[in-house]
Amino acid sequence: MANAKIIQGKEQAVAEITAKLRESSSTVVADYRGLNVAQVTELRKQLREANVEFQVLKNSLVRRATANAELTDLDAVLAGPTAVAFSKDDAVAPAKILADFAKKNDALKLKGGVVDGQVFSADQIKALADLPSREGLLSMLLSVLQAPMRNFALAVKAVAEKQEA
Repeated sequence: MANAKIIQGKEQAVAEITAKLRESSSTVVADYRGLNVAQVTELRKQLREANVEFQVLKNSLVRRATANAELTDLDAVLAGPTAVAFSKDDAVAPAKILADFAKKNDALKLKGGVVDGQVFSADQIKALADLPSREGLLSMLLSVLQAPMRNFALAVKAVAEKQEA
């Protein structure tokens, strides 16, 4: 029979994981098997700088948490060694960092994830990682908004130069 203290600790861990799944704008699940300590340390450093929490979790605890958070579709990717990246702030950051790291280190494999309450496959997570950052998207939008004014100013300048000549 399991010790009551151990059961209580596991219940607390499941509650914490459930809260993180619900609060996170993005959660990415990866297989880290084959990474050495230096590589994992570098990955954790990159994720920490982006304010992303990275944990190695037991699949059984994550499955219970996904049931509590009503995200049982994620259970299909919970096999083998599992590391989970949680981000409350930026939905793209964990996907982008993990995908970039996976390109340089073949040992890291993306399994899937959850973005704004929807379960994503590994391919969808990779597609999300390929999107420009929020700042990049805003600069593209600004460029598109400025283009008509710039073109109008150039046209007015050309007309004025033509009338002077």
